[in-house]
Amino acid sequence: MIRRARCLRTAAAILAVAGTAVACTQSSNGRRPSPTPPRSTQAGTVHVLGLWSGPEFDSFDAVRKSWESSTGRAVDWQDSHDLAGDLTAALASGNPPDIAVLPNVALLHQLARAGKLVPLDKALDRSAFERDYSPAWRALGSDGGRPYGIFYKVSSKSTVWYDPQAFAAAGYRVPSTWSAMTALADRMVADHRTPFSIVAAQGPAAGWALTDWVASIVLSRCGPAAYDRWVAGALGWTSGCVRASFAQFLALVRAKGYVRGGVAGILNGTDSAGSYPMYTTPPSAYLYYLSSFAQAFIAERYPALMPGKDYDFFPFPSIDPRYRGAVMAGADIVVMAHDTPAARSFLAYLAGPAAQEQWIRRGGFTSVNRRVPTSTYADPVARAIARQLTTAGTVRFAAGDSLPTAVQRAWWSAMLELVQDPSRLDRELASLDAAARAAK
Repeated sequence: MIRRARCLRTAAAILAVAGTAVACTQSSNGRRPSPTPPRSTQAGTVHVLGLWSGPEFDSFDAVRKSWESSTGRAVDWQDSHDLAGDLTAALASGNPPDIAVLPNVALLHQLARAGKLVPLDKALDRSAFERDYSPAWRALGSDGGRPYGIFYKVSSKSTVWYDPQAFAAAGYRVPSTWSAMTALADRMVADHRTPFSIVAAQGPAAGWALTDWVASIVLSRCGPAAYDRWVAGALGWTSGCVRASFAQFLALVRAKGYVRGGVAGILNGTDSAGSYPMYTTPPSAYLYYLSSFAQAFIAERYPALMPGKDYDFFPFPSIDPRYRGAVMAGADIVVMAHDTPAARSFLAYLAGPAAQEQWIRRGGFTSVNRRVPTSTYADPVARAIARQLTTAGTVRFAAGDSLPTAVQRAWWSAMLELVQDPSRLDRELASLDAAARAAK
């Protein structure tokens, strides 16, 4: 799940070439972004459209100022809370930004197939790009065999959080497989302890945290090829392995004593507070699956805890050993929509290690550039997350953020229903199949 609600439009809206688009929310400066924002005519200016605000924008601003200082050129930033709508309008007007920061890989594919993006093998030095980014990450940002996207500000969605001190005190070992994790959970229950904190998250996107569970199971159980077909709508929600993945998650959720607070705990929990039960006295839960940005929640709530000693993660447990090590991720994705020499220069700077190391030192950034030293990160947990992402042989973008908006929202709602009544599984999956067909 993305870190903030983003109003994403459908593929049809993205590819439209007529009419205007209206943003679904106001920009951070209180004005609605213009459908055709005025562009500076200054030579060497790079026009960038993106979603970053607050501390994210402050860090980007520091990065862009370094480039401006070294090149004498300028970056003209347009912020947006409806990037798809604003980008649609800019493309329709024939006035696209030079660079856009996309919220998901599905949008990248839509734009690339419509001929709206500049391939990176044209815009960047190919040898440098291939040196810096592993085949897995280059492939994830490609369409039709050509690379279009640089994965920026990446988060791992294959992280299970725990307290090493609590594990050591209880004599528990970190599991590497699903069967080992459920065996550990059984032992915890026998010890009169609760294994899992599981939350649906709150707000208009309630249910997203549960979809990440299912998507990770599909990737680890069914494999990347089946995962890709499922996300693309070519493999039905009622198909054997996808249905079995839902059932596997529901079996864990409904197992007696497994989940703190039971169904009510799931439905009423927030993504940040889901990590807190590991640090009650005694712990009221021992395991918490959530994206790597959970580290920030833990560190903010418990600043005295030492990363690596008091909190850590282990990779989402393997189900089918053939797919061991596959990682599910979320990210912002930098693409080029208008090719200019200045845009190429700024894109190369963003893609390189110097800009990314500067942002890492400011916090809140994980890079998948292989030339960024892990020593750049402030603590061992952040370094381990970077290693997991950088070295992964198989990477997939989170399914929940890769689907058409209508299907994504239907899935969120379905998860809320299923944790309350697993007997509805076949009905909910049939409904999701219908939503997927309608979205094509």
